[in-house]
Amino acid sequence: MKRVVITGVGAVTPIGNNVEDFWNGIKENKCGIGPITRFDASEYKVSVAAELKDFTPEDVIPKRELKRLDRFSQYAIVAADEALKDSGIEITDDNAMRIGTIMGTGIGGFETIEEGYQRLIDKGPRRLNPMFIPMIISNMNAANIAIKTGARGTSYSLNTACAAGTNAIGEGFLKIATGILDGAFVGGSEASVAPLAMGAFDALTALSSNDDPMTASRPFDKDRDGFVAGEGAGVLYIESLESAQARGAKIYAEIVGYGTNSDAYHITAPRPDGEGAAEAMKDAMTMAGANPEDIDYINAHGTSTPTNDIAETASIKKALGEAAYKTAISSTKGHTGHLLGAAGGIEAVILAKAIEEGYIPATLGLETPEEGLDLDYVPGQGREAEIRYAMSNSLGFGGHNATILFKRWDGA
Repeated sequence: MKRVVITGVGAVTPIGNNVEDFWNGIKENKCGIGPITRFDASEYKVSVAAELKDFTPEDVIPKRELKRLDRFSQYAIVAADEALKDSGIEITDDNAMRIGTIMGTGIGGFETIEEGYQRLIDKGPRRLNPMFIPMIISNMNAANIAIKTGARGTSYSLNTACAAGTNAIGEGFLKIATGILDGAFVGGSEASVAPLAMGAFDALTALSSNDDPMTASRPFDKDRDGFVAGEGAGVLYIESLESAQARGAKIYAEIVGYGTNSDAYHITAPRPDGEGAAEAMKDAMTMAGANPEDIDYINAHGTSTPTNDIAETASIKKALGEAAYKTAISSTKGHTGHLLGAAGGIEAVILAKAIEEGYIPATLGLETPEEGLDLDYVPGQGREAEIRYAMSNSLGFGGHNATILFKRWDGA
């Protein structure tokens, strides 16, 4: 098995459209949640979302191409372009077949689907956009990254709901570890702040009806009432250690573990005992040769829904035992909202930066933990800390569980 490292990071998020601004926003406790502006939400029970601000894809994507790309593809391309430049990798005819694009999304081109259906009703089938299908299909974040960068290796998109971004990173890690690829763009993108998507999630009673942006997403708090929808993309460029060292690349962290499974329990709710997620964490630690007491930080899925936060806390206790009480755990969804299939991508960027700088982000909005949620959730303010091993959890509708484990790179 080859060792796999992270050499490039890219992000477009509700608190910053590049990694520097995004990470500074995390450390400054910036909240990207605000009133919905993308459509008229006056008849909706939910009134807030975490939308991108001042996003200018024209800096990366020619204007003539933008009308052929749903926003979930635009976000992916821009984040991947940053990861490409950050990594310093040059994709040529000699290495293109050894570089892959593996991405996740929960929904795909949802906004284009809504607009296309409305056009069908209003103007008839002959007025549909001829690019409608290539814009909506969920493989297009990976496909468009490949087209943009010239990467010709393994390319596909995963749809495991809110676990998709983390699954994409894990699958890319395995492809490189087993020698199938030398490098890959991995992560997730999502653009679901749209009328039908928001209305449907609201009908499911999954979204917070709290109209205060600072407390609408409050993971682990006794007064939490649902998640806040977010949008954006997080992309890593990962490669074999051999490849990175051969070209003298900067290394953010090493990917050392991955675990994934199914709860096989319910279409929306996690197993209350957290057994499935716990096994994913255990599998990641086993693959890495790490013990529970080695884990310094966990970026929790922490959606601020009543069921998730209880089940995930139970899973962390099952996986780490007594070490759970000594491990810093935070959810960054108070900063960014919940990016669904892109959540694992941007949270992996957070993990890489947290390890690099020795900083554990806060859980925004958490004031009074629910009874029984008694771990160290880093409420209110982040902290400096030495981080050797850091873990990220993602849990998706349908029972999908995914965990990735990173290790600080010490040069050996």
